[in-house]
Amino acid sequence: MEFWFKEAQTKDLALEVRVTDILHLQQTPYQKLAVIETVEYGRMLILDGAIQCTERDEFLYHEMITHVPLFVHPNPQRVCVIGGGDGGTVREILKHPSVEEIKHVEIDGAVVEASKKFLPTLSCGLDDPRVEILITDGIKYLENTKGYFDVIIIDSTDPVGPAVGLFSAEFYGYAFKALREDGVICAQTESPFANTKLLLKSWNNMRVHFPHVGVTIGYMPTYPTGFWSYTIGSKKVELKANRQVNLSGKYFTKSVMDKAFDLPPFIKDLLNNGQ
Repeated sequence: MEFWFKEAQTKDLALEVRVTDILHLQQTPYQKLAVIETVEYGRMLILDGAIQCTERDEFLYHEMITHVPLFVHPNPQRVCVIGGGDGGTVREILKHPSVEEIKHVEIDGAVVEASKKFLPTLSCGLDDPRVEILITDGIKYLENTKGYFDVIIIDSTDPVGPAVGLFSAEFYGYAFKALREDGVICAQTESPFANTKLLLKSWNNMRVHFPHVGVTIGYMPTYPTGFWSYTIGSKKVELKANRQVNLSGKYFTKSVMDKAFDLPPFIKDLLNNGQ
């Protein structure tokens, strides 16, 4: 008998993968957490039935959400990650020698512990001495932080439950105040096809506070439609590489950075026209 996991990504779209083992199941105070072994994508972290990351394709997401904003900043030293309990974003941030301190703010400590146990290729940087893990609400944390960070990365789940507020204008206002004078923010903002309204909402809400706001896109096979967006805001510097791009990943390269904000016409039209 075969066992398949099916994620209903929208009311009209689903992704299904064959499972070889269930490694972990847990009801946390915030969500249902599962780690499974799949044929096609290796180990997979699932929260409330939604795929968060897989061993095979996670680099596509983590490299884009990390390296684009960090190269926009001229000298990132203090970085805050909201969410991203699997550790993939932290792993990529640590590849930047200028970074001295990472505050990793995750509301659900069970995600961090499960990732350390079952996803070592993602969580390998969480024990680095530059990393401090804070198990608390990211919204409240930034609300009480002023002028401290160079870069803030919002590595959130889908806009449900505790993550809803992470896409609001109010939250982006907290982030603006928590950043230093040349600070940069990056948030994952879902699929332009499957969640168009959320991308537009995030784009408009960020523009309430940040004078420079842009969108960059990438690929993510196990996320809805496989096509993903990241919205980036800057308090001062232009949205481009503001220092030498001397890092290459499995996907991210200097050429990717050079073209990061060169959007296809249909995305430009979407942002300009709101539909």
